[in-house]
Amino acid sequence: MTASAPFAPGSHLIQAHGGGAFAFAGMSHHGSILATPRGVRPIEAMSVVDLHEHSLAPLFAEIVEAPGSIEFLVVGTGAQMALISKSLRAALREAGVRYEAMATGPALRIYNVMRSEDRRVAAVLIAAP
Repeated sequence: MTASAPFAPGSHLIQAHGGGAFAFAGMSHHGSILATPRGVRPIEAMSVVDLHEHSLAPLFAEIVEAPGSIEFLVVGTGAQMALISKSLRAALREAGVRYEAMATGPALRIYNVMRSEDRRVAAVLIAAP
């Protein structure tokens, strides 16, 4: 499966996580994910250092193709909170997307609350062991 192809089209709550996996839309995936209004897809990121414009190309494409569809990005950085790179912060600001980085567990909960409120939110969630 390519990183650009969603394997669960549409917006979904993330029902569970743990052991490096996430459950959503009646399925589970071992590894990190990107959840946007257009779908949930795998990303090739093992840690926050792997997050950059290239690894998040589907997110930036969605922002360009559907302006206003994403206003906030929740970044789950793994087991511990970590800062995202300066270049990624700049790219998100330039795209007009606000963001917040935190450990994956709290990020998942924040994403689900915002999603259930029909907010225009996306999440990148690094799988934590």
